[in-house]
Amino acid sequence: MRKLTPRLLAVLVPFALASQAGAAPVFDVTELDPGVAACSDFNAYANGKWIAANPIPSDKTRWGAFDALREQSLAAQHKLVEAAEQKADEAKAGSIEQKIGWIYRSGMDDAAIEKAGYAPIKPDLAAIAKLRSSADVVTWLGNAFAEGNGVGFRFGPGADYKNASRQIAFAGQGGLGLPTPDYYTKDEHKAVRDAYVAHVAKLFELTGTKPAEAKKKADGVLAFETRLAKASLSRVELRDPKNQFHFVDLAEANKTTPHFDWGAFFKRLGIAPGDGFSLSQPRFFGEFDRMLADVPVAQWRDYLAAHTIDDAAPYLSKPFQEASFEFHDKALNGQPEQRARWKRVLDAVNDGMGMALGELYVKEYFPPAAKARALDLVNNVNGAMKARLEKLDWMSDATRKKALEKWSTFLPKIGYPDKWREWDGLKIVPGDYYANLRAASAFNYRYQLDKIGKPTDRYEWGMTPQTVNAYYSAATNTINFPAAILQPPFFYADGDDAINYGGIGAVIGHESGHGFDDKGSQFDGAGNNENWWTKEDRDRFDERTARLVAQFDAYVPLADHPDQHVNGKLTLGENIGDLGGLAFAYDALQKASAGKPDPKIDGLTREQRFFLNWARVWRGNIRDKAQLVLLNTDPHAPAKFRAIGAPSNMPAFAEAFGCKAGDAMVRDGDRQVKIW
Repeated sequence: MRKLTPRLLAVLVPFALASQAGAAPVFDVTELDPGVAACSDFNAYANGKWIAANPIPSDKTRWGAFDALREQSLAAQHKLVEAAEQKADEAKAGSIEQKIGWIYRSGMDDAAIEKAGYAPIKPDLAAIAKLRSSADVVTWLGNAFAEGNGVGFRFGPGADYKNASRQIAFAGQGGLGLPTPDYYTKDEHKAVRDAYVAHVAKLFELTGTKPAEAKKKADGVLAFETRLAKASLSRVELRDPKNQFHFVDLAEANKTTPHFDWGAFFKRLGIAPGDGFSLSQPRFFGEFDRMLADVPVAQWRDYLAAHTIDDAAPYLSKPFQEASFEFHDKALNGQPEQRARWKRVLDAVNDGMGMALGELYVKEYFPPAAKARALDLVNNVNGAMKARLEKLDWMSDATRKKALEKWSTFLPKIGYPDKWREWDGLKIVPGDYYANLRAASAFNYRYQLDKIGKPTDRYEWGMTPQTVNAYYSAATNTINFPAAILQPPFFYADGDDAINYGGIGAVIGHESGHGFDDKGSQFDGAGNNENWWTKEDRDRFDERTARLVAQFDAYVPLADHPDQHVNGKLTLGENIGDLGGLAFAYDALQKASAGKPDPKIDGLTREQRFFLNWARVWRGNIRDKAQLVLLNTDPHAPAKFRAIGAPSNMPAFAEAFGCKAGDAMVRDGDRQVKIW
């Protein structure tokens, strides 16, 4: 049941900015560091003083603009859930207000949670203890998935890569307790592996196993997962659509996994397989099947029990909560202190009923006028994108025609869904936290499974309105901007154009740009994985993106770890998005301000304000351990390199700040990356 908080795109920061006609300053210019030249290190110039004056709080692994905005969103959500809790008993029976209130109340009931100990998972552990054969394991896995608590691999709906108008089932690699397959095999991660074994042993001890036996079981779990890891693809390999989709019928799937009957699995989940599904990583499932045949059942029991306990630990009594924190937050990511209880419970509310909470959030915090203004910016930035596509000198007319066809089918979604989810059938009770979360997990998983065999819904949202983020979906060719990101410093409904375009404008361009990045460019406007490029154009595109890979490969984020570089291939899609997004937003600003005088607020020109707002939304600091994990797992580059990476390739930046050839922020010649 453990849910990993997604990496944020950015956060709410209380910038001192009024409307364009107002008198309030755009920036606190005292935050700019006169001791650092903008043309030397733009991030240090714009953000260095703020970072030095704002250390990372002890309950966080990072702190910056992103995190401040998320805290503001959490505070707003906190008010909503507390109000729902206070009125829950008198609320309309079965209403989202009542269900949210009861989940939150049960999560804050420390006494009841402590009294329960680990009793909520004793039936699960007892069922695992009864497994005597690989057939028993297969049956247990089917039951676990049916209840929304699958282990060992991933399974859910997705758009058919060859016919995106329909939803099919996808089975994918998974089952690991460490961040990536490399953590199981590389010497540099041995300390993390040792900490993981200690963590798993502690979980077994907390459920009654003697220390020596617990250590033996934990070693077996690591060995089990190491086999899975060696058969798993890397994060970079998984970016390739060819490694994400492998369509098979049931007979073909069962040839890959003769000990795992996919027909029986589909039947247990209550879904029809249709003409087939995607067994996305066949090599992984081949090894998974061999392990069903040759791994002792006792080792399977230990593996399943370890994940059952670990997934439940954050929601059980304090010894389990502390064990979870000590490994997942402290040992792995360097977080010194546990977050406040209400924040952790609020995360659980969002996991269970996030879209319902979003319905309450939008009513309170996102007026219709903001949505209308945001749509104007979307149209302006996407218009600038079209203009660039039309003029690309390296793209042939044949490919350009297809690119413009795809551009014409973009669907922007702003703030929140047009139609809200129904929550009928989800049973929530006032005083049982774990049961409530278990019920929500099963309910939401059934909601996902019920999509299989049905048409793809372009208008469905994959993020809640209160999420500080944005995303592009290749399957639906949609760009999506939740309400929580449509706020300062990204967006001001009646604000300075330079700030809006440098903030949310660049985010809009970034998400649209994903439709044409290294991965998105392999899908057409209907969401199908089809090649619409000429070979010559694809070669020219790859040549340009290779320069961007090289640029980010050279970045070293941690002085104490000079051998740890950014992975340019892993972060390529996001870096293409930044480069294009900032360029599209800059063009849109120029068009919007054509013929208008530059207000030059606080001595800063329109263009300087544009680039400074881009840099400031990426200001922040991060703990070394957390950064090391993200270098291996995150498709986004470290924030400080996002602040400088795209601007350093733009002549407009050099012009805005008077930079000269040879300055660090000026990439020219073969070093300059020009894609769009």
